[in-house]
Amino acid sequence: MFFLSLLCVCGLLLRGDAQDRASLWRGNDRSGRCQYTFTVPSPAEATCPQAGGPELDGLKARLGVLEALVAQLGGRDVQPRGGQQGAAAKLQPELQEALNRVVSERNLLQGEKERLQRELDTLKLRMEEMRRETERLRSRPCLSQSPVAAATATQQDWGRGRPAAGKRQYTQNKPHHLVSLVGLDSAWPHGAQGFQELKAEVTEVPAPNANVDNTGCGELISVGEPVTHRKADNIAGKYGVWMQDAEAVSPYGASMLWRIDTIGTEIRQLYGYDDMEQLSKGFPSKVLLLPDPLESTGATMYRGSLYYQRRLSRTLIRYDLVSENVAARRELPHAGFHGQFPYSWGGYTDIDLSVDEKGLWVVYSTSKAQGAIVISKLDPHSLEVKRSWETSIRKASVANSFMICGKLYTVASYAARDTTINHVYDTATGQLKAVSIPFKNKYGYNSMIDYSLAQRKLFAWDNFHLVSYDLRLGRQQAN
Repeated sequence: MFFLSLLCVCGLLLRGDAQDRASLWRGNDRSGRCQYTFTVPSPAEATCPQAGGPELDGLKARLGVLEALVAQLGGRDVQPRGGQQGAAAKLQPELQEALNRVVSERNLLQGEKERLQRELDTLKLRMEEMRRETERLRSRPCLSQSPVAAATATQQDWGRGRPAAGKRQYTQNKPHHLVSLVGLDSAWPHGAQGFQELKAEVTEVPAPNANVDNTGCGELISVGEPVTHRKADNIAGKYGVWMQDAEAVSPYGASMLWRIDTIGTEIRQLYGYDDMEQLSKGFPSKVLLLPDPLESTGATMYRGSLYYQRRLSRTLIRYDLVSENVAARRELPHAGFHGQFPYSWGGYTDIDLSVDEKGLWVVYSTSKAQGAIVISKLDPHSLEVKRSWETSIRKASVANSFMICGKLYTVASYAARDTTINHVYDTATGQLKAVSIPFKNKYGYNSMIDYSLAQRKLFAWDNFHLVSYDLRLGRQQAN
């Protein structure tokens, strides 16, 4: 058969009208076999009709489906061409799946874009608030002369027989109150006036009570109403701790306040605020990242260092604020941790550090004490336990505690709006006694109560709210 085909082709090649148009090729195919290929132009047809084939039909079907999918993405409805319906139906599921993935990714990117836009808008608002605050401070007028000089000038005007504007006289006939003349008005007019005004205000101050000591140590008599300074921005601030260093170290000033939100597993952010006003506005001037995560609400601040319990351990850490490094770490011997001996509200409040006029303290419990409160005095540099006292107060029976003048005070409830301070333990005498000092949980979930030596007040974190309480102390009894 091969030879017959070869003879036929050779005959065509010998014909004069086809000699210059027929071609013969010889070569190996993909498998290595020798293959002869003959090409003979048609004597009558200039072009061949496009008969197509399965490969071409498949290609057309894919192209049609892709056109339809692109049209869907563009918001138009285009159906595959008539002859491509069958092939398109076979390809439709997998291409539809690809389309769904693309649409899902597009929606995710759109959502992320909207979230970032919201954050950008929030930052712009904060920047605008800070800009307005800066402009307000810049526009605040400065006094052209010292308060002493102004007061002298006013007294000279009185000496000339001319009463100074704004000066008022008072007749005081209340024997139990004092009159306080407060400062100078910061909004004085500037110019070449002959005198400047002295602003006088009357402030009624209770006369000193022989049984009350607001400057030194004494036993707690009463706690004032809670004063709210700030509400946390998000769920991370439901629990937390805020504090002020009574012996602040440069570059941080005495008015610097610090805050830690304690919801989460990796609590490391320590926020610093220049003063109470900036804390209330939520404008931190310093953010530090702690090297070790913190556990619960028992941290405190003392002499330029943050003292806190490392997460999931009984290890105490002293973090130096100036060098921003760990200055000391030590295990608290036999202390329960991570839910072994917490306060009644839970929250892994096993170890509670505090500072008062006597120094650095830690409140906790041990297996030996069987859940009773143990108080230990710590060396502020090495964190070594210097002395310990074991009380008979069950730690799980009280909501919180704080130290004032070497005395431990416990709070009965963290949730009751009206509760009491119910125990006081004096480390100087080793005596425990029951008391009933009214105390308010204004927002119904008080997770942190500490004595602020800097302000001689209680600081508390009550259900997202940072609050403080004024205190009245009795005079220290002579031994």
